[in-house]
Parts: sequence; C-alpha cells; structure tokens
Amino acid sequence: MHITLKIWRQKDRNSPGKLVRYEISDVAQDMSFLETLDLLNLELARKGEDTVAFDSDCREGICGSCSLQINGRPHGPSRGAAACQLYMRSFRDKDTIVVEPFRAKAFPIIKDLVIDRSALDRIMQAGGFISIRTGGAPDANAIAISKPTAEAAFEAAACIGCGACVAACKNASAMLFVAAKAAHLGRLPQGAPERKERVLGMVAQMDAEGFGSCSNTYACEYECPKQISVDTIAFLNRELLRAKIF
Repeated sequence: MHITLKIWRQKDRNSPGKLVRYEISDVAQDMSFLETLDLLNLELARKGEDTVAFDSDCREGICGSCSLQINGRPHGPSRGAAACQLYMRSFRDKDTIVVEPFRAKAFPIIKDLVIDRSALDRIMQAGGFISIRTGGAPDANAIAISKPTAEAAFEAAACIGCGACVAACKNASAMLFVAAKAAHLGRLPQGAPERKERVLGMVAQMDAEGFGSCSNTYACEYECPKQISVDTIAFLNRELLRAKIF
C-alpha cells in the first residue's frame, strides 16, 4: 500500500504547529498503525530528519498511551480498539490519513503527537483509590456481591485512562473517565466507606483541571476503546448529588 500521512508537527508546547505531509510506501495491510509510524520514523532517521514523536507502551490496548486523533476520530475508525490495535487494512491504497494529538485545554501538547495527560493522574490522586485498612486479604467469597453489581464494577474498571472520551467531547469533558473511576470502586462494598469523599474530590479536581461539562452527545461512549457506557455518568451524578445532600 501507498499511504499519504498528514501529521501534526510541533516542536514544543510554546511553538506553533502545522500539518506536514509524508508519502510512505510498502505498507502492509497487516501492519498496525503504530508500526506504520515506526516505518515512517525509520525513513526519516535514515535521511537525518527529526522523527515523529508519539506515545506507546504495551501496544496491546491496555495502557492507553497511544492517544491519537486519526482522521478526526480518537484512536481512528475502529470501534472498541485503541490506536495500537488499528490495522492498515482499515484503509485503502493511496488513502490520505490525518494524524493529530488529542485536542483539549487540559491536554497540552509536549511535542508532535505527544500530549500531557497528567491531569487524569491528578484526578485519580484526588480520590480514585481506597485507603481504608482492610487487614489481610479476605477469602474471595467472604463478601457476597451480586452478579449485576460485579459486572457493572468490572465494566467501569476496564477504563484505561487514554482520554479518548475527552477528545471526542465537544466540551472536552472528562465525565466518562471520572465516572468510570468512581463507579468501579463506588459500586463495591470495599469502596463504600469513602464514597462521599471520593466523588467530591475527583469532581472538584476535574473542574480545577479545566475540563468542560458533559455535552450529552454520547460521543464519549462511542469512541471509548473499552466501550464504557454513559450509564456510569448517571451513577456519578447520583453519587455527587447524594454526597452534597448527606
């Protein structure tokens, strides 16, 4: 395959950026999108040019670091997959692909396609954990949890913190991320003692980081690589209301 890539190049967060056009051949259909970027960087390195900076780690859809806006969509055209799980068979020969970083005030660009997503980490630090001492690990069946509750908590816990929900939202809202992190602990008895403090702390930090309000377009759910439901946002809203009243 012969592919044209229009990639956002930006030296640092204080420098202006622009889309730069690259032509790349010998792209196999079974290559992942990140492997295609690797191939481009190999050619650039051989020419002595500055390679394209982008994030990746696991390349298995687990870590969430491969946050790329591909043809205007977070992680590209494939649903339920991160950018590292996007394969070139999703495109056609001679296609033009536009690659940009996630766009959000809370995600400043570090270089090229690399963004600073530490705002999500600070939200987690504000309450996305359990600090209550529980002693030794209890028997797995000692606490009875219904199957629907366990499945809902597991679904929320699947969030990889990639930020696709923020990039998909026209208001750059982090509600789906915050809701997922609050729900996977708040639905379980182990997280019940800190439910109030958790939701108040995380929502306050989300607002302080400059994320927007929920747009109610469901774009976050559609673009989420783990397809986390917006039902978790409804859970977060109920938890927030309960925390403010009681």
